[in-house]
Amino acid sequence: MSFGQHLENFAQKYWQDSLGRPDKPLISRERAARAALDVIDTQGLNALSLELVARQLGVKAPSLYYHFKHKNELLSEVALCILRDVKAPFVDPSRWQETLVALCLATRRTILLHPNAAPLLLEFFPKHIFLKAYDFWTAICPYPEDMQLMILEGCEKLTFGSALFASAARSRAIAPLPDFDRNEFVALAKAVRANPFDDEALFVETLQTFLIGVRERAEAGSTSASAKAK
Repeated sequence: MSFGQHLENFAQKYWQDSLGRPDKPLISRERAARAALDVIDTQGLNALSLELVARQLGVKAPSLYYHFKHKNELLSEVALCILRDVKAPFVDPSRWQETLVALCLATRRTILLHPNAAPLLLEFFPKHIFLKAYDFWTAICPYPEDMQLMILEGCEKLTFGSALFASAARSRAIAPLPDFDRNEFVALAKAVRANPFDDEALFVETLQTFLIGVRERAEAGSTSASAKAK
């Protein structure tokens, strides 16, 4: 096995471990969450019930309480299932920005596979189990420590914000930008016509622009906080 393959395997395991995947998964618990996700995907979040999940599994609803104390605990596990499906990219520290963009894009794509379930990520966002991932990315971050939390915050909010807005549009079968009178909103109409990107490419370009700004600020040797301190 090459060094690159070792590094890729490490990165994938690091990402999965940071999301709390045990070495020996609790199959019954995960199967229940997967069944719940199937129900949400096909029938919508509001239609979810323990009875429907139990029917998917071929068991009685009370048996689910062996694994989940209440419905919210099941929903929290569903949110984790979505994030566990994100495939971490090959990590090349010399291409830190490209790798981070690839991870953000993979995360967004995975969320958009489940637009009906996406709101669960907002309600049950498992920030506490992202600590290993945060530590990993700050450890290989090429920028000063006083910028690192800002970078994590920006990438996270851009990724999940974009995914949640896009999911909301998909789940309701509406366009991301509503139809509007182009004679009334002339400047907006010009911007829409001039935009060369589709929805996904626009997200990537937005993220890249943010990271370019990070690089330029780092090269200038100042952040807003450091400038105030002078």
